[in-house]
Formats: sequence, C-alpha cells, structure tokens
Amino acid sequence: MNSTKRVGELAGHNCRVARLGYHPSGRFIATACFDHSWRLWDLQTTSEILHQEGHSGPVYSVSFHNDGSLLATGGLDSYCRLWDLRTGRAVLFLEGHLKSVLSCDFAPDGYHLGTGSEDHSCKIWDLRQHKCIYTIPAHNNMVTFCKFAGTSTNATFITASYDNTAKVWSHRGWMPLKSLTGHDNKVMCVDCSWEKKYIVTVSYDRTFKLWTNKSIS
Repeated sequence: MNSTKRVGELAGHNCRVARLGYHPSGRFIATACFDHSWRLWDLQTTSEILHQEGHSGPVYSVSFHNDGSLLATGGLDSYCRLWDLRTGRAVLFLEGHLKSVLSCDFAPDGYHLGTGSEDHSCKIWDLRQHKCIYTIPAHNNMVTFCKFAGTSTNATFITASYDNTAKVWSHRGWMPLKSLTGHDNKVMCVDCSWEKKYIVTVSYDRTFKLWTNKSIS
C-alpha cells in the first residue's frame, strides 16, 4: 500500500463487528457481528453479497475454507456453523462446546476444523465424519484465538488464551509442542508466517511478541 487513503466503506451492520476474514481469492471478506449475523462483501464493488443469520447469539468469528467454497462461523451461543457460499445455506451444525466459540480455523488439509472456546478448550472437528474427533484441554482460561499453520503434510495448531500464554500443538496427534510464555496479561490473538518461521502474539499488556522457529521448536 502506497497510501493510507480510505478506498471504500462497507455499511450494513448495526452492531459491533467482532472479526473479519479474507476470502482466499482476495476479492471478498466476511464480517462477524453482534447483530447475530454475518455478511459477505465484494471488495471490488464494496457491496454486500450475502447476509445470513443462524446463530442465536452474536457471531464472533469467521474462517474461510482453503478452496473458498465454505465459511465457518463461531458464535457466543456456543455453536459453530458451516456455510456453503455457493448457495448461502448452512450445511453443518457443530455442537459440543459448553460456552462461547471465540475462534475457528480450517486446517490446511481441508477436512479438519479447529474451534477455540470460553470453556478453556479447543475442539478438532472432522468434516468428513461430521463430528468432533478430539478435545484439547488447551488452557487454564478462555481460548481467545486458534490458528493452523503450515501445509497439509506439515502443519501445527496454535492457540492463545486469557491465561497469558500461547501454545503450539501437533496436527493430527494434538500433542503439546511448546508453551509461549512471557506476556504479563491475556493473549488476544496469534498468527504465524506461512513457512512457520515466525509466530506473533498480541496481548493486553500492550505489547506484541515475535517468536522465531528456534524459540518454538
């Protein structure tokens, strides 16, 4: 970006927008909102394409499937839903968390979905079997964010929490690989470079930390 000038505005939600996600094509974004709905927007035309309801509480997180055909939404109603973007219809209802679902993310293999919850756990869902295949007792407080990183053959799962830590887990074994400690307050978000060389965490302690592969291996 060579300019910080605003190039468009996406107007439509009448409540707090919790999170957004970019479609793999780069042309669309999805927004999750406290008005119990999510919307799909075309960035080229700055217009709304889809406006869907289905959660009984605020929608807090969104995640696109790698091929762009599906969207996952997590809600404060404790449920996760999968939507077919070609039809706009909900195709799968994932029930199991005891409290709000604060984050969701598709694995690089395309058939696993991870969800993080206020109930301190993460769940791994197999979309082929339409069920939860593993519950990770991930943290001592709510899980604020979860993220898959890597490729379909070499991936890891990363979580962030109100317990001031982020953790790295093996994909498919779901074993703990590393606990990233150092923040003095709750960790709100985590992301990873595509080649898994760096992890970044942001916290209520007013800092962000960059972790190298050496510190997480």
